[in-house]
Amino acid sequence: MRRYRWHLSVLVLVVLLIGSLLFVGGPDDPPAPSPPEGAPRVLVAMGDSTISGEGAGDYEKGTDGEGGDWCHRSANASIHRTGLADIAETVNLACSGAPSGQVGLGGQDQYTEGSQAERLRRIALDKRVVAIQVAVGANDDPGFSHVMDGCVQAWFNRGAPGCAAGNGDWQSKVDRMVPKAVKALQDIRSVMRDAGYQNTDYQLVVQSYAAPVGPGARAELLNLNGCPLRAEDLDWVRGTAVPIMTEGVRRVAAEVDARFLDLSRAGVGREACSHEDPAQEWFARLAVRWTDLQADDRASHALQESFHPNAAGHAQVGRCFGEFLRTDDRSAACLPGADGDLHPAPSART
Repeated sequence: MRRYRWHLSVLVLVVLLIGSLLFVGGPDDPPAPSPPEGAPRVLVAMGDSTISGEGAGDYEKGTDGEGGDWCHRSANASIHRTGLADIAETVNLACSGAPSGQVGLGGQDQYTEGSQAERLRRIALDKRVVAIQVAVGANDDPGFSHVMDGCVQAWFNRGAPGCAAGNGDWQSKVDRMVPKAVKALQDIRSVMRDAGYQNTDYQLVVQSYAAPVGPGARAELLNLNGCPLRAEDLDWVRGTAVPIMTEGVRRVAAEVDARFLDLSRAGVGREACSHEDPAQEWFARLAVRWTDLQADDRASHALQESFHPNAAGHAQVGRCFGEFLRTDDRSAACLPGADGDLHPAPSART
């Protein structure tokens, strides 16, 4: 009986040892990934046109229509204008027109480019990602750029309803956008976890969208010389469309425990056509690339830059984003300070 108990004890000990080896891993198993020590500290931008640099010019080679790639990633994009001296590199993965499905994981392409999250994976393994700046959702159900196109078309057809009247279901469109954008942000979190990052190892900042036009537009510019838009549509864009979309993006940020940067009022007084001198504005007016109109493969993109932040606008957002990263605030709004430049301020619902 004693011998049986002794054999049983040995058997239990062997089982426990084998189980522990299976659980812990053998001495030759590769170590779990982790943020690279001593690697260059980088910032990464992901999302759509408002963050790629559409409208800011000086586009990266290969993203200005070459081979069908119209992502329009600009050297002037806000991710390159943060003013953070301790960052070795800024990487722009954003693509103009990108829906949530292309920002996250999966097989959806945008202008020939695949998943932005998959490209993030390679960066996170090789470099030390400090923060990720994301703008996503406008190209899902809201289709904000198409809405702006509709506003311009309504100016031509005065007998038809304006774009404000044609978007009475705007709230429901934003509501349908939210889970798609949440999925994209969750994919980004998943990629970072796979690369060995905890949520506390980097900052994930979701930014909302600014109103490119507003009711302060100059009357003499509400035509093909600047902003062919109806007055009631200008009111709707800034007073209804952008605030509702802002609250939707705020919900997205909360769902994934990301920081939130509110840009909804960042351009007030600096919208397209708000000044006689366009150099005082932070958004492109109706922009026509006349040389593109002469080429069959480029003509459909000749107006693509219209009503997006210009280089000056991106510089302002970049400064605000950089200053926000240096704070511990969970949310802030980019608002003009006493110097006229954008700075992060306490975020309040519009």
